[in-house]
Amino acid sequence: MALKKFTFGIGKTTQDVELPEEHISEVLEGRPVPACDVKQATIEAMRHPIGCKPLQEMFHKGDKVCLVIADVTRTWNRSSEYVIHVVNELNLAGVPDEDMYIVFAQGTHREQTPEEDVRVVGEEVTKRIKMYQHHCRNNDELTCVGTTKLGTKVMLNKYVVAADKIIIIDGITAHLFAGYGGGRKLILPGVAGWDTIQENHCHALADHFGAGINPKTRNGIIHDNPVNDDMIEAMSMLRPTFLVHSIINTEGKISNIVAGDPYEAWLEGTKICYANQRVPFKQRADVTFACAGGYPKDVSLYQGSKCYDPADVTTKHGGIIIAIMEASDINEPAEYLGSFKYDNEQDMEKDLRACFTIPFFVAFNLFCMTHRYTIYLVTKKENFEAIRKTNQIPCATVEEAWNLAKAQLEREGKKDYTINVIPHCGSIIAEEPKQK
Repeated sequence: MALKKFTFGIGKTTQDVELPEEHISEVLEGRPVPACDVKQATIEAMRHPIGCKPLQEMFHKGDKVCLVIADVTRTWNRSSEYVIHVVNELNLAGVPDEDMYIVFAQGTHREQTPEEDVRVVGEEVTKRIKMYQHHCRNNDELTCVGTTKLGTKVMLNKYVVAADKIIIIDGITAHLFAGYGGGRKLILPGVAGWDTIQENHCHALADHFGAGINPKTRNGIIHDNPVNDDMIEAMSMLRPTFLVHSIINTEGKISNIVAGDPYEAWLEGTKICYANQRVPFKQRADVTFACAGGYPKDVSLYQGSKCYDPADVTTKHGGIIIAIMEASDINEPAEYLGSFKYDNEQDMEKDLRACFTIPFFVAFNLFCMTHRYTIYLVTKKENFEAIRKTNQIPCATVEEAWNLAKAQLEREGKKDYTINVIPHCGSIIAEEPKQK
């Protein structure tokens, strides 16, 4: 039997496993796209933007400008490579460094360390531009800008609201329930209050109890997605001036920069992202290897949970998922792990509807999946006790997980099993074959 070696990123290292070639149905990877010259692409995008005038014509001397920038959990967007070019372009428009400031779009995440600030925006920017951390639970730092049609009271960071003009900076990739990241997400949840974020994200649940996850709020879906629609309406209340976003290729490097109108440039970016990340596949498999993609995408179980979504699409119900993530920051956020205390999905959904939070929802999504599949999670040994609480089976290596999976397949009498392999789950949109 011919074997094929696969290498998976886990944290800042890698692990190998050899799989039988005859059983491999598909290796799902995004379309290979070359990396760009980041400085040239950023300047070109700002000077020939989508849906608005060039940056230098939109900003002027005397403007107080806020740069809303995605936090350290999004450093896959490689923002440290291009924020400096945005700052320099503002200088050319007549806006000096002292008239700019940064607010990190942390949403419900913790405050960053000074070292993490550098990882997000680069050392030069941290020395030149004043920076603020966003604290979603601090009501003294929030101000109300309105209420959406869905009833979300929009409380936003006062430093962002006070700015004359706003630039939103992030990357674009598929998102578990908002369809795509970036754009309007820099405002809600990025710089929104805790209650605002929960009110918005509760639309990720179906309309009635027992139905679980809202099917309209899934990976790559933005049309008629209530979470997305609510976010867009919240952003329109603030009316940010400009957007600069990266799109990342399968090697984790910047392939495109989009800039311009905060909605139109973002929308065009989602189309590029879809073209790059869309991966049709032949069939659901008995086993899916689902790798989060290594650091920083697997920095925590919560962040790495994005790897489960494509695996949910590519695996037969009742099948096996081998998830791969280091989760070095396993307890971040504590509320996520603390949500795994239920014996059944119904009790968990009941409490989630009574008190919706994002970590609770993401935990619910995984808990439901552990009842549809057997999930082996390759992670650090010190995480094992915590992982068992999530109804997953912890393993120290991919090889160990594969041996357990093979034994399970043998017990189930599956000799002609199939395998799908997803080396970078956060970089694909798995597209299931249409029913004939």
